[in-house]
Amino acid sequence: MFLAGHIADRFHLRVFLTFGCILTGIMTCVFGLGYYLKIHSFAFYLIVQIISGAFQSSGWPAAVACMGNWFGKARRGFFMGVWNAHTSVGNILGSLIAGAFVESDWALSFIVPGLIIAIVGVLVFFFMVPYPEEVGIRPPNAPLAAKDEFDYTIQSSTSGATSSVPEDLEDLTGSTVDLVTSTEAKTGAVSIIRAIRVPGVIEYSFALFFAKLVSYTFLFWLPQYIMEAGKFDPSDSAVLSIVFDIGGIAGGVLAGYISDRTSASATVCVAMLILGIPSLYLYYAYGILSATNCIVLLIPLGLFVNGPYALISTAITADLGTHPSLQSDARALSTVTGIIDGTGSAGAALGPLFCGLLAPYGWFAVYLMLMLSLLLGALFLIRRVREELRSCVRRRYRPSLIGPSI
Repeated sequence: MFLAGHIADRFHLRVFLTFGCILTGIMTCVFGLGYYLKIHSFAFYLIVQIISGAFQSSGWPAAVACMGNWFGKARRGFFMGVWNAHTSVGNILGSLIAGAFVESDWALSFIVPGLIIAIVGVLVFFFMVPYPEEVGIRPPNAPLAAKDEFDYTIQSSTSGATSSVPEDLEDLTGSTVDLVTSTEAKTGAVSIIRAIRVPGVIEYSFALFFAKLVSYTFLFWLPQYIMEAGKFDPSDSAVLSIVFDIGGIAGGVLAGYISDRTSASATVCVAMLILGIPSLYLYYAYGILSATNCIVLLIPLGLFVNGPYALISTAITADLGTHPSLQSDARALSTVTGIIDGTGSAGAALGPLFCGLLAPYGWFAVYLMLMLSLLLGALFLIRRVREELRSCVRRRYRPSLIGPSI
């Protein structure tokens, strides 16, 4: 994902996403075809999964960059929180599709999703507009340059053609917005080293590492835990585990909304991560006593765990990718996204592994690891919280710049 984000900033996002989706679909289908071809080589499936993972890594950096291009900072948290619900919806649908074929023909558990993502790639190529400039819309963070006349210059990034915009679209409070294409205005792509130096990138990267560690541990192990500890049958365990994702959807939207209202995204993340610790303990102690307990306690747990995960990987990443220190390198959003979410993906890979290693010692050891992870994730953001609180105090007690009227 580090490399995918770096590459995405150097290509047109629509083309980059199209190839990523189609190639991901092909490799996913190839994995399923191993069943029909009677391939029993571990190396074959390992190599296919590695290649498939590399292609899948193209999706998130490019998708976040597209959303960041369309939504300004003032409302970005809420809109991207709603948009981020697709991750939980995808988890739910993926589980349902896999469950529908796993006993009858497990190859279709891979081939059907592979065909779906390949078709989505074709739709992306024909219908997705990654840059507002391409359809004559001013980007949300575009600077306004005062001139005597209104002059819009819109150049297509694919054809290089230039056209004028009718005068009735040029009434923007006496100012002119010079719109240029992504290829013209974003000629400089930031390096990975410079992106890492953006204030906040390192802290949020490690915070996401621990948030995704917890989230993906539940994604892979929650059905097994419900089945073993709660004595539910496999089908009921799978259905109950979906509640965690439902809480995650609410958490992403709520975190984004509060972040927009307070302009204190790090504080929102820390508060949710800390609240996730007692939620973990309550679910461990009482969640498996009944199906009702499981549902009631899983919703806030999903909210507090996936809320910071959603906020960091979307709105916060988009904000850092358009940080003022990167003004001379406009193409930085995908690179920053790749760094932050790539670090988070490392946690997503290690979490289920650690769970498998600790499970033989009892489920409490697993939950202790998860609670410690949430605490560490919160600690990495303490400096950002302190800066936000200081900024809030300065705004509240800042002396008026307007003198008394005479």
